[in-house]
Amino acid sequence: MTASRVWKLGADVDTDALAPGAYMKNGIDVIAQHCLEALRPDFAAGVQPGDVIVAGPNFGIGSSREQAAGALVHLGVRAVIAPSFSGLFFRNAFNLGLLLLTCAEAEQLQEGDAVTPVPAGVQGPDGRVLPCQPIPDFLMDMVHAGGLMNVLKQRSQGKKP
Repeated sequence: MTASRVWKLGADVDTDALAPGAYMKNGIDVIAQHCLEALRPDFAAGVQPGDVIVAGPNFGIGSSREQAAGALVHLGVRAVIAPSFSGLFFRNAFNLGLLLLTCAEAEQLQEGDAVTPVPAGVQGPDGRVLPCQPIPDFLMDMVHAGGLMNVLKQRSQGKKP
């Protein structure tokens, strides 16, 4: 698995920052262009497919808008690594195929670090693995399939996700 570049954010990143309300009347392509503009104006234009976000506690707090996770998926974010997530954001993210890694030591990672998600956690640039909470197989199936709808489609066709 290839390493991913870290975009570092602070604590309490809310869904309004991820999917600003002023753009909610538009499609996900427009919403994604404004993702995190209030916190990181360079994010939407600079993020590359496979990059990861590392944040402080309470990532995804706020409203239940699915577009908050959808904007990150649309931009190609590989994973979000944080000590804790809002419950609604957590479900929305996995339902859309976005990997969330709950890692108590996430904030040790720095902007621009090259990290690799591994089964036990996240391997940092120094080779040390920061432990993350285990992810149930059914949620990993959603990530690998690209979301819950793809899992259900595969099952309806008699395939295992």
